[in-house]
Amino acid sequence: MSSLRFKAAESAVSRPLGDGKKVESLKATSIYGKNVFTIAKMKDYLSKNTYKELVQLVEDGSQISREIADHIAQAVKTWAIENGATHYTHWFQPLTGSTAEKHDAFFEPDENGNAIEKFTGDALVQQEPDASSFPNGGIRNTFEARGYTAWDPSSPAFIFETVAGKTLCIPTVFVSYTGESLDYKAPLLKAVAAIDKAATDVVHYFDKSVSKVNASLGIEQEYFLVDLSLFHSRPDLQMTGRTLFGHISAKGQQLEDHYFGAIPERVLAYMVDLENEALKLGIPLKTRHNEVAPSQFECAPMYEEINLAIDHNQLLMNLMEQVAIRHNFKVLLHEKPYSGVNGSGKHNNWSLITNTGVNLLSPGKTPKNNLMFLTFFVNTIKAVFEYSDLLRASIASHSNDHRLGANEAPPAIISIFLGSQLDEILEEVESARVAKKVRNETNLWHGIPKIPELKLDNTDRNRTSPFAFTGNKFEFRAVGSSANSALPMTILNAIVATQLIEFKIEVDKQIKKGTKKDLAILNVVRKYIKESKAIRFEGNGYSDEWAAEAEARGLSNIKSTPKALDVYVKEESLALFEKLGIYSKRESEARHEILLENFYKKLQIEARVIEEVVTSQIAPACFVYQNELIENVKGLKDLGLAKESFSSQLNLVERISKHTNLVLEKTEEMRQSRKTANNIEDVRERSIAYDEVVKPYFDEIRYHVNKLEKIVDDNKWPLPKLRELLFLR
Repeated sequence: MSSLRFKAAESAVSRPLGDGKKVESLKATSIYGKNVFTIAKMKDYLSKNTYKELVQLVEDGSQISREIADHIAQAVKTWAIENGATHYTHWFQPLTGSTAEKHDAFFEPDENGNAIEKFTGDALVQQEPDASSFPNGGIRNTFEARGYTAWDPSSPAFIFETVAGKTLCIPTVFVSYTGESLDYKAPLLKAVAAIDKAATDVVHYFDKSVSKVNASLGIEQEYFLVDLSLFHSRPDLQMTGRTLFGHISAKGQQLEDHYFGAIPERVLAYMVDLENEALKLGIPLKTRHNEVAPSQFECAPMYEEINLAIDHNQLLMNLMEQVAIRHNFKVLLHEKPYSGVNGSGKHNNWSLITNTGVNLLSPGKTPKNNLMFLTFFVNTIKAVFEYSDLLRASIASHSNDHRLGANEAPPAIISIFLGSQLDEILEEVESARVAKKVRNETNLWHGIPKIPELKLDNTDRNRTSPFAFTGNKFEFRAVGSSANSALPMTILNAIVATQLIEFKIEVDKQIKKGTKKDLAILNVVRKYIKESKAIRFEGNGYSDEWAAEAEARGLSNIKSTPKALDVYVKEESLALFEKLGIYSKRESEARHEILLENFYKKLQIEARVIEEVVTSQIAPACFVYQNELIENVKGLKDLGLAKESFSSQLNLVERISKHTNLVLEKTEEMRQSRKTANNIEDVRERSIAYDEVVKPYFDEIRYHVNKLEKIVDDNKWPLPKLRELLFLR
């Protein structure tokens, strides 16, 4: 193993840039959307009437008839084949957390044995993957395999290109034979429809011309890169996505010199290649930079309609993996791949935009006088306050538990940061005081020579806040880097839609009693400001003082995933989901079970990897070294030398023996606790047992392995086999 490690390091440092291949940024305007069958491109392949009907159906969200589907299928097939595609697939997002696809060829033999290229409306609209082989929470039995993927016309088809060829990908939802959703997209689309209706109804208080409200989203994606050779020399990285052993590097992020630093040339070549491929697929990547931790980076796109933004992020993660291989990198999307440095998140920047182009969360020049802004702003705050536990559950996972609250990411306590100006405005509205003169300077001037004036935002930034207002949007910063954003965005849109529905009921009641509309709106807004005040926090979310204050405010601090997930099956949550038509009770319970299973199974895999590494690599290396030391002692003793001549070796044998035995002892205890946990029938109790009984052994075992590593570093008798342990770095 040590020789493999050294060879991997040698290979990593000696790689030429791009393995000798030149990578150039392509002009975005010449490649953007090249591999996407957009609505605009459909115009060239469809009759005028069919095209017009399709546009209307997509806009309305109505069902597309099979007749129209047949016409569209022919258009899609023609375009795809013209662009080199030989196969097609329904591209969907099952509850595994990744994407799935089953490829079929356009080719079919006709009755005369001739080859023809065929693609029907039925093939476009529906396919039948095996529903029992994906996570389903008991909705499907092994012998009940039927499930359906159904075309989502609101997300355009695209061609995914690999070294093996080109495949037409059709974004779809995935449902069971009995109608339950088995994916992330179907509930999201239902939540998007709910927020559209609820927000449009409220917007009509201010503007009757608005006919639709779209949720928009911009997803910042953080990730690590590691050389492929180094990745393959680490069994823990390969199996779990994170390092289970090893000690912290002498130089980490303490000098703060990596963040926004000059991008290493080899990494930049990867980024350029990634951007070129992303632009071809219509993913509007805009930003790239070094992140805080060494070898950590970020890319971010422009804002898009929320369903498309999430599809693009899932596609981007696939693309990142594919392009990384070309550059002999491995992308690590785990939230905490390395101990001692920052982990990775996926910041979700969310807002609401009318079909007339108005951002409902944009304060404008006078936010305190902008009643429409205050309405949606305060309703969002109230929704997060009322359903903070649901929002916390939406980002709960085994890997994200390592990151939340670790002085690098938001804590597990859900709170909202607004910034001093907006916080003051809400205080004024709440108290009904005569408004103080609000700071009206539009520029921040430091008087630095040759530096242009800097425009002053109406909020500062707070990196410790899980849900922060950042000028004209809310940034949900607690989402993990490997997550499918569909889940937290389904929850966010659902809770805001629910709150807007409640808001309209309360306002309409006051109007019916004779209160003028604007005053009725302001009355309810003021009431919500008072009721949701506890969720607003402008300070340091990392501090112990905040944890104590949050508890006093009645805010939850749920640190473990199994307990965070409980809220999915509480009566209030079940009622909310059923009322909006997002999840049935059966679907909610199934997802709860799936998330719990995912949690304990990942811990189960990590425990098994630890056992394997300890028993097959660490302990044998220690035994070999002990034997070599013992042979050395015997030789010196046979020469008749005094005990003092080999006392250091004996001390070393004793120290190594002590920690080796403890490592093996704790590993065996962990194995037994894992077996006990596996015998627990209830999936929640099993998950808790893994979290509270099995997982603590990881740190105990790691502690004694680190002690052995220190012996390696400190010893005065560096025999070759001793360095076997260094593969753990």
